[in-house]
Amino acid sequence: MPKVVLVHPQIPPNTGNIARTCAATQTELHLVAPLGFEISDRYLKRAGLDYWEFVTLKVHDSIADFYAYSQTQGGRWIGFSAKATQNYTQIEYQDTDWLLFGSETAGLPAEVLKICPMLAYIPMSQPGVRSLNLSVSAAIGLFEARRQLGYLS
Repeated sequence: MPKVVLVHPQIPPNTGNIARTCAATQTELHLVAPLGFEISDRYLKRAGLDYWEFVTLKVHDSIADFYAYSQTQGGRWIGFSAKATQNYTQIEYQDTDWLLFGSETAGLPAEVLKICPMLAYIPMSQPGVRSLNLSVSAAIGLFEARRQLGYLS
């Protein structure tokens, strides 16, 4: 099953909401430091409600550490970015994909964008809106991958 990766997340409730989505779908959640909060943050815990025991969570110290780890596991990196040129629905997702999302303030770092073999964007009709909320974007990307792979039953 695809995995969700948050690179340098900054806002605890967003990460908590994504953790809850990952718990509900039995999806691994990977956080790449530096984080804008402590894992023990009460807002993070609160947003995840009492579902943290159902989250498979792995924290990586850096992009380099995450890269090395993901290489041992296999799978493609799919970076979600407003700078991408491929619509997220046009990608043929695979069970081993890593769905990468950047921080709320900066998106994915340039070094990550360079090494992602695929970059996806989520279309928005209003050009004045720069991006969707991180937890919304992660849910959209994850559920499209799950839909294509037949995990929605």
